[in-house]
Parts: sequence; C-alpha cells; structure tokens
Amino acid sequence: MNVSVGLIEGQSAAEVELTGAFTDASGKPYRPGRYRFTSEVTLAPSDPASCAFALDDVTIGIGFHWERMERQVFRGAFRLMKRAAGMTVINDVPLEDYVTSVISSEMSASCPLELLKAHALISRSWLWFPKANSSRSGSGGRLDSHEILRWYGREAHPDFDVCADDHCQRYQGVTKAFSPAAAAAVRATAGEFLRYNGAICDARFSKCCGGITERYATAWEDEAIPYLESFCDGPAQSRSNSPETWIRSSPPAYCYTDDSALLSRVLPGFDQETRDFYRWRVAYSPEELADLIGSRLGADLGPIRDVQALARGPSGRIYRLKITGERDYIIIGKELEIRRALSRTHLYSSAFVVDNESGRFVLRGAGWGHGVGLCQIGAAVMANEGKTYIEILQHYYRGTTVSI
Repeated sequence: MNVSVGLIEGQSAAEVELTGAFTDASGKPYRPGRYRFTSEVTLAPSDPASCAFALDDVTIGIGFHWERMERQVFRGAFRLMKRAAGMTVINDVPLEDYVTSVISSEMSASCPLELLKAHALISRSWLWFPKANSSRSGSGGRLDSHEILRWYGREAHPDFDVCADDHCQRYQGVTKAFSPAAAAAVRATAGEFLRYNGAICDARFSKCCGGITERYATAWEDEAIPYLESFCDGPAQSRSNSPETWIRSSPPAYCYTDDSALLSRVLPGFDQETRDFYRWRVAYSPEELADLIGSRLGADLGPIRDVQALARGPSGRIYRLKITGERDYIIIGKELEIRRALSRTHLYSSAFVVDNESGRFVLRGAGWGHGVGLCQIGAAVMANEGKTYIEILQHYYRGTTVSI
C-alpha cells in the first residue's frame, strides 16, 4: 500500500527540483530541473528507486524549540492540491519506504538494530491503527470562561494520511543518511504489527518518559487502554508515593543516561541540542508568565500569583493546572495544552513542580514529551544492553504480541 504524507501546507505556489524523469497524469514528461507550480498536479517517477524531488524551506519541529527550515529530498510521487488556505504538497510513498524514513527521522539511522526494529514495528502499527479504528483518537475537550480542557487527535488531515512533522511522525524522505541497519530493520519486521487481543495497537511513543511512563488518559480522552498504562521505566524500579518527590529526584531508569556516545548514535542532530531531557528547569517572573498566558491563551490574568497542579497522572504529568493572577484565574488541561501555554514553544513535559524563589516561578520538570507508550531513549538503552526488539516492545506495551 501507499502512504500519503503532507509535506507543506498553505503556500501560494510550490517550487520543486526534480532528479530523474517524471510524468504527470496526462503522460506529459518532466525532465530533471526546477519547476514552479501554482495549480494542481501529480508527478509520478519513471524509476521510483532513482528518481527524487527536493523541496526548499520545509519547516520541521513546528512550534517546538528546535523549529527550523530544511531542504529535504523525497522519493515517490509528488502531488499538489489546491485548497482555500493555499497549496498542499503531498508525497505518495510505499508503506515500507515510509517506515524506513520515519525510523531514520525520529531517531538516528546509526541506532542499535533492535531499537530500529522496535521503532519500525510501532511506526507501522501507529500508522495503521486509525484505519481500523476511525471512531477513536479524535480531538476534544471543553471550554468555558475559566477552564480550557483540550486534547489533540489525528483527524486534522483530511487530504492525506499523516503529516511529516512531530504532530504525527517525523518523515523527512531520504534527506537523512539511511544506514544499512535501517533498511535491514524494516525488512526484518516487514508486515509485522503490535497487537493486543489480536487487534493492531495504537502504539504511542515519546522521547523520554522521565523514569515513569504515563497512561493514555492523561494526554487524550478519558479511556483506559490496557497496553498504554503507567509503569516504572527500569528493570527493578519502584515509584515514590509522591509524584512531586519523584520529579525532584533523579532515580535510575533506562532513560536516565549521560552516555554521550550512545546519545550521539540515537538522536538526530537537532535533538542532540537537548541534553537536559531527564530533569530540567525553567524560570519566569510573574509578569513574564502573565505575558505568556496572554499571548498563548488570550487570557488577561494580570501578574501571576500562584501556579497550582489540580490533577496529575501517575508519572507526575499535570493534566489540570490552575493559574491565578491579580485579576482572574484560569484552569488549563490536558498535557499538551499545558506545555503550549507555559512556553514560547513547548515545555519539555507537563511533569513539573513549581517553586517560588526570589519572586520568580521556578518549574522543575521530568521527561521530554507525553510519556505514553515507548520511551525512545529508554528503548535505546535497552537495545544497547542487548535486549531484543520483542523484549523492548513487551516492556513498554504490556500484554501485547507481535504478528503479521
């Protein structure tokens, strides 16, 4: 099967550089070179293995602290759709080629082989899950004068299956240098899916759980999913009774590593800029925090006087947060909405405690991402210690099996 991936949206025109020969739907040939399109077109490669197209200024990490533009190269078909908001560039690519790109974009292609195999399998499962479960994983929430409760699903892409950025899964075509191991991992797991009671799993993952994985309901709708529950990310770990105590400490866990050599093999170049992923710290003055809330949520609370966690998940991630200012208060949830509100980009996670130090609000936090499902850095450490991809998957998705 093919996967349709949205690369760019909202432009007035699309400029593309073709390497190799392409043809449009009418059979018109396009030779190698640069082209500018302002109307809908579909270009198919004459030789999928050697032909490619390149796009300048593709934005990656949209809204996150690593956001930037890159020139990226893709194989497969180039498709341009015209919508009210502008032109949408789509890449139609075979499933296993898509998975190979994802595991080389989400992680470095030099990762341990067993991690690449585990990631190939969950990336394939995550992609396939909504095709069999269209009624689930939608956005939702509620909004009133004092509370914002939102979560974000996957139904925001009516014109393609997935986007190419962190909202779905990172997909950067053949831009990243693929290692033989990445292709070998996809071949070794071709057609395999993660299953629970025979059904394909919604195989969520994040960069670093912070020592305890999170349950599904903390980040999305209030639904208990047996294989997306919370547990300690270590071989013999017991959690503290207090999430606040856990966050303030640095207990051992698979994802607690300062092995620079391993991290350089595991993380893509721009992710290597972030090394305080296990425990982190940010600080704001009351006025800075009020300005953030005003710009991110449109709420005029005045200088902030108190930040209070009303509800936490098992990992300590907050999913209801009350912020009180001189003029008013607001309650924010869930996990991602909190991270967006308290940063110009995104907080690393919503697992944090708040201290007032010399008139400033100091947020001390744990982990990077929502923490649900597989912990990418923890899985890398497990693979480096000799665990197989099956052992890694059964650790992070309890009660699951792997099958075609």
